[in-house]
Amino acid sequence: METTQKQVQQPQPQPQPQQGSSKPGLRKPVFTKVDQLKPGTGGHTLVAKVLTSDTVLQKGRAGAASQNHRQTRISECLIGDETGTIIFTARNEQGLRNPSTEDMDFDLMKPEATVIIRNAKIDMFKGSMRLAVDKWGRVEVTEPAKFVVKHDNNLSLVEYELVNVVEE
Repeated sequence: METTQKQVQQPQPQPQPQQGSSKPGLRKPVFTKVDQLKPGTGGHTLVAKVLTSDTVLQKGRAGAASQNHRQTRISECLIGDETGTIIFTARNEQGLRNPSTEDMDFDLMKPEATVIIRNAKIDMFKGSMRLAVDKWGRVEVTEPAKFVVKHDNNLSLVEYELVNVVEE
């Protein structure tokens, strides 16, 4: 009669975070390409070049001290990488390098600038995709990228239609 022994592998102890640190461990960002963006998705991090930047809405007084009379500024910027382009909607201080001085000279989203957009989401506007960043996201300028932007694949020109499918 043969007897077989089964070896049970003990789990390896995980390194414990230091007691004094209150921040959880940061993970490396996963960079997305423009052509991988889909409607209704979020949490995207990408590196892109700014091609154009146009202010589409500017309301309120520039020197308003009251919270009720804040200045609202919305800019649409065409950004892209080597796989395609998309319109990025910058709201209020997202396009400003220094939000305390709302001077147009400090604009982050200048044409030919290279930016890293973190935690971006896809918003739908009139049936087309727009890239946007909410309060949890971030826009920052980085060193100029070496890639050539692919202009003929603009994802914001693709129209989507919501279709309800009835299952029978």
